[in-house]
Amino acid sequence: MNVKRIVANIAASEPSVADTFYRGILGLDLALDHGWIRTYAGAARTTAQASIASQGGSGTPVPDLSIEVDDLDEALRRVRAGAIPVEYGPTREPWGVRRFYVKDPLGRLVNILQHDAPSQAIGADGAQR
Repeated sequence: MNVKRIVANIAASEPSVADTFYRGILGLDLALDHGWIRTYAGAARTTAQASIASQGGSGTPVPDLSIEVDDLDEALRRVRAGAIPVEYGPTREPWGVRRFYVKDPLGRLVNILQHDAPSQAIGADGAQR
């Protein structure tokens, strides 16, 4: 048996409330809409992952979702243009990502991140590699 995909399911009394954030801010496509469930998807193929954590790193709370983007500065610009408060960051973390946290319209903590280019990676000791 192979896992084909992992889907995050978020409970909401009105799923369309999430549309402005997931479509408008993050640019995801509405891949499925049955009214009672809406699925947002990007064009990139990804691997199945599940992260189990005791903290979110750097002493932060564990986010409900982590969303990797190819342009963190553009994501931050959209978040600010949408008047969405940034809960943490933006910051460059010692494990080689730049990120910030926001809450989506459903109150879920979302970690928006971009992996550093290999030349900008920072090692566990904090030294730039």
